[in-house]
Amino acid sequence: MRLPRFLCLGLAALALALAAPAQVQAQDRATLVSDRLEIADDSRLIASGNVEVFFRGTRLRASRIVYDQAGDRLLIDGPIALIDDTGKALILASAAELSADLTEGVLESARLVLNQQLQLASNRMMRVAGRYTALDRVVASSCQVCAEHPVPLWEIRARRVVHDQMERQLYFDHAQFRVAGVPVFYIPRLRMPDPTLDRATGFLMPQLRTTSGLGTGLKIPYFIALGPSRDLTLTPYFSTKAGRTLELRYRQAFATGMIEIAGAVSRDELVLGDTRGYLETTGAFDLPNSFKLTFKGITASDPAYLLDYGISDADRLDSRIELTRTRRNGYFAGRIISLQTLRDDEENTTIPGFVTDLTFHRRFSLGALGGEGGFRLQTHSHVRTSTNPADGADLDSIADGRDMSRISARVDWRRSFILPAGIEATILGEAQAEAFTIAQDASFAGEFSRVHSAAGVELRWPWVKTTGRGATHVIEPVIQLVWAGQHGADIPNEDSALVEFDEGNLFSLDRFPGSDAVEEGARVNLGVTWTRHDPAGWSMGLTLGRVLRDRNYGQFGPASGLGGGSSDWLVAANVDWQSGLAATGRLVFDDSFSLSKGEVRLSLNRDRLALATSALWAEADLSENRPDRTREFTFDALWKVAPSLSAMLSGSYDFEAERGTLAGLGVEFRNECVTVNLSLSRRFTSSTSVTPTTDFGLSVDLVGFGSGTAAGPSRRCR
Repeated sequence: MRLPRFLCLGLAALALALAAPAQVQAQDRATLVSDRLEIADDSRLIASGNVEVFFRGTRLRASRIVYDQAGDRLLIDGPIALIDDTGKALILASAAELSADLTEGVLESARLVLNQQLQLASNRMMRVAGRYTALDRVVASSCQVCAEHPVPLWEIRARRVVHDQMERQLYFDHAQFRVAGVPVFYIPRLRMPDPTLDRATGFLMPQLRTTSGLGTGLKIPYFIALGPSRDLTLTPYFSTKAGRTLELRYRQAFATGMIEIAGAVSRDELVLGDTRGYLETTGAFDLPNSFKLTFKGITASDPAYLLDYGISDADRLDSRIELTRTRRNGYFAGRIISLQTLRDDEENTTIPGFVTDLTFHRRFSLGALGGEGGFRLQTHSHVRTSTNPADGADLDSIADGRDMSRISARVDWRRSFILPAGIEATILGEAQAEAFTIAQDASFAGEFSRVHSAAGVELRWPWVKTTGRGATHVIEPVIQLVWAGQHGADIPNEDSALVEFDEGNLFSLDRFPGSDAVEEGARVNLGVTWTRHDPAGWSMGLTLGRVLRDRNYGQFGPASGLGGGSSDWLVAANVDWQSGLAATGRLVFDDSFSLSKGEVRLSLNRDRLALATSALWAEADLSENRPDRTREFTFDALWKVAPSLSAMLSGSYDFEAERGTLAGLGVEFRNECVTVNLSLSRRFTSSTSVTPTTDFGLSVDLVGFGSGTAAGPSRRCR
């Protein structure tokens, strides 16, 4: 790595000085560009005025460079900027004396800037062997410093710092950490990764967490890089109420996927004498022929562990392995599921703890017949560990040991026509055959079969009008005549207990979400939609509908809104404004305006404010496993108080119980050099396994030391 002989360099520099500067690629011989070039004493080359030197990707800019052939050195006058071949390391200085290959030398009044984040300022800097940069009497910080902000929010002062460019590590001697200029602690020796290194073994930023159950605790994560595609994080967590926890997380990436294993082991005063913990694993892989394999598994020692340690608020743990493939006209999915309940009113022995599913779905055209057809083959089975063939103490009308298997095949077809006056007519139908095996059930044990079919005719007549101001109105009345029936055994309904009546299934042949129950009888589905699109940027939609039956088949519960000879009225509306405000709502009510179910959502997305609220009403219905009516309100809000400061607020309130269920408050400060997160939450609900809990959390990330936190807006300087 040497500059070419000065005569050759002079000719190259003169040629470049006469030509327009162009992008220079890395090469074995250096290139110099300047406004003026002199040769003095037959051994010195003097370049002045906008001097640039390019060598193997490294770029040096200065106001004046003197190349001394006898000493094979460069004498440089500033301001100096030296950029390495990666573009992530920048050296600024006022004067320098460097070797001709830029790998050795001394720079005065120098600054080292790494990844445009971390700055290290020093009176004197030395370049050693092209690998090390040594700085004396250093101030390191990623905070912006100017006349308005002469003292950075945080800084590290050290007697000496060595930057290993190959290993991308920073070594501090006699380091002192300061906050707003005030010394906080002293470390004789400190090693930290520089900002250009994504993964390095070492401690991560600690986190402070305080809960009413565990007391005040500190988490100190230690990251271990096991290779370019594997790592392990160990996190000891100690709290004041005798809480001792060790968390772990293992990750590994492969050419076609990844796996992650997380878990924890704890001893605390909440459950005296017992070792508590959880284990969770997730993974995803791309297989040949467009197949995808995903899996996840989770288990916990007791129902309250995940809530006590802020890991999850799930009340059922879902572990599964799935194989899927999605194509333009086909879909395949196979899955195995294991469930673990954490609810106080459920037992793991009486819920379907082991489930298997297989689905094959294909869409195709029917040639001369026209339209689109479909074929679906599906199998399902679930097993309970209980062997009791009767309903036990839970009184859920389901045999505690009931096991079920099912295989079904379904074909469907639909074809649309355009009639005079713009009326769209559609003929549709489906037929399904199923076989069931039920065991360990005193009422339903045995083998059963069932055939279900449905056919319908649908008429849509869209009316479109555009006003003089450019607004577009679309009104579409729809009438659908459906006949459906079944032949065979009545199957106990487990997967279709919760039925929703909304604008999405108003014109469906079957409104049950699962396969255990099917909608029967002759009926008329009536509805009308109105949509308005305004050129000012807002739109509005409204749907009104109802279902009329030939008689009451007694298939739906009172809260579904679908029971009786005629259903309740369905009204759904949505409005979207250009300002970011959106509202959606759905109401299901009878002829006397008595509400069965209702839901209203309001959201706002602005530059400085984001808000999401929802209100839910539902009448009591034992068929939907809801003995009491539901009236709840939830909200989430984010307010950007200033460019660097955000506040978050969330909560939920149960009007039926007349109490809050969850409340949360958070504050985040983020600028160019630090991120501080402060959170406070309160869970008000209680049961035999969990108690109301208050949770306080604090985390601080210093931008520029490998925390992975993105930098926020910089403070303003004139």
